[in-house]
Amino acid sequence: MRLFDKFRRNPWTAPLLIAGVMATLLAPRSLPAAGAGGAPSGGYPQIQNAPANPPPDQRFKADILVIVAHPDDEPAPYLARAIYDQHKRVAVIFGTPGNGGGDAEGNAQAAALGAIRATEAREAMATFGVLHVWFLCGTDTPGQNVLQSLETWDHGRALGETVRLIRLTRPEVILTWLPVYVAGENHDDHQAAGVIATEAFDLAGDATAFPEQISHPRNRNGIMNLTEGLLPWQPKKIYYFSDALHTDFLEGQGPVYSSADVSPSQHKSYYQLAVEQAAHHLTQGDSGQAAQQALSGGPEYIYAKEPVQLVLGKSLVGGTKTGDVLEGIQPGEVPFAPVQGYRPEPRQGISVELGGPWAYYKLLWKAHNLEHLRDLIKTPEVAVGNGEPVSVPILIHNDTDQAVEVTITCALPAGWKEHSGAGRYPVRPHETYPVEASYNASSTDKPEWQALTWRAESKGQVVGTITLRVMTDSPGLPQ
Repeated sequence: MRLFDKFRRNPWTAPLLIAGVMATLLAPRSLPAAGAGGAPSGGYPQIQNAPANPPPDQRFKADILVIVAHPDDEPAPYLARAIYDQHKRVAVIFGTPGNGGGDAEGNAQAAALGAIRATEAREAMATFGVLHVWFLCGTDTPGQNVLQSLETWDHGRALGETVRLIRLTRPEVILTWLPVYVAGENHDDHQAAGVIATEAFDLAGDATAFPEQISHPRNRNGIMNLTEGLLPWQPKKIYYFSDALHTDFLEGQGPVYSSADVSPSQHKSYYQLAVEQAAHHLTQGDSGQAAQQALSGGPEYIYAKEPVQLVLGKSLVGGTKTGDVLEGIQPGEVPFAPVQGYRPEPRQGISVELGGPWAYYKLLWKAHNLEHLRDLIKTPEVAVGNGEPVSVPILIHNDTDQAVEVTITCALPAGWKEHSGAGRYPVRPHETYPVEASYNASSTDKPEWQALTWRAESKGQVVGTITLRVMTDSPGLPQ
């Protein structure tokens, strides 16, 4: 009998048939036994053992990562100690190739000079056995305003690259320039290196910062992988050094290393080792040329003669403020340590403060849990040459609901000339009015401290004062 006739005569035939087929299809099955050679006899693929996931590339692991602005910025006497006698691995990041400096060896300038100085830097570091050297491709920006260097370096790009290199090198400790406005050379590139190193210290362990760097590639042996496969990394310590004209504010803030100490392994002083290293920076008269002269029996290379004096920025592994850089460091990772981040400071009434780098640093230190840096320089300071221009940014804050007029006056030392600054300023409710005060410094026979004091008044009442110490007759950079 045809199947159709069965369905017609017995209407329960179709549902029973369908139920039987479904039960057969859904019944649990076991994999067939493997046949000869280990292959499944029923055609099912064998489950393979996956290869081990490779760990971070240990070739680039660093104990100390130095983040500085220019070739010849590296603290060579301390690095000689760490490398030769503590057997630590060092890597270096230079913010710029030094394309804005002079050339004591030839006529090369701009990009050509940068190419030469980058080569000098690699040769100099290679004398210490340091081969892992990178450049952020910033532009050498001679001046004292850190905000200008952050602009010319392309701040975000430079920060992302620094985070990438921290994740690659996985350093225990970072050494960098002090992010504080000091009287001295106070190169804004130096400050920018310190700012970026500080930010990167606090971001490299954050999985949400530059996440493309830590996203795993689809196929690490293939091509067209646009995510990087690094791992977050939290450094354990950060230390700062300074190029200030005075060092009193550094005392007791961190370890101090004598350059006169003799290396047990090299049987030379760390000063001598630093001179031999610095002699590769021959385009630079105050470093390479001076070091070369010292090697030839000339005057001592004074920069390498000075002790390396550090400021402890922060430690996530405890230890003492003045203890060794590597005190408390143990193998392995530490947890990511988030910082407070930016939080607006509440203000009331009418107030004045220094603007520009000074205002920025107050926010930076607090955001990165570095408020102790605020106490290093008790009174804001700057250094200028005799008769040179001085530009001072001032911010007038009106945190009231009424428009006000604020009068600014300045008490100048003898011999100073004012171009702008004093005046009556209309300030709207809840507005900040930026004032750029400019002067020419007096001439002095020798470096000396002088003070400028601004007074702000509104409705006959003093609403604030600002004092700035100025070191005159200074060979530093333009302010």
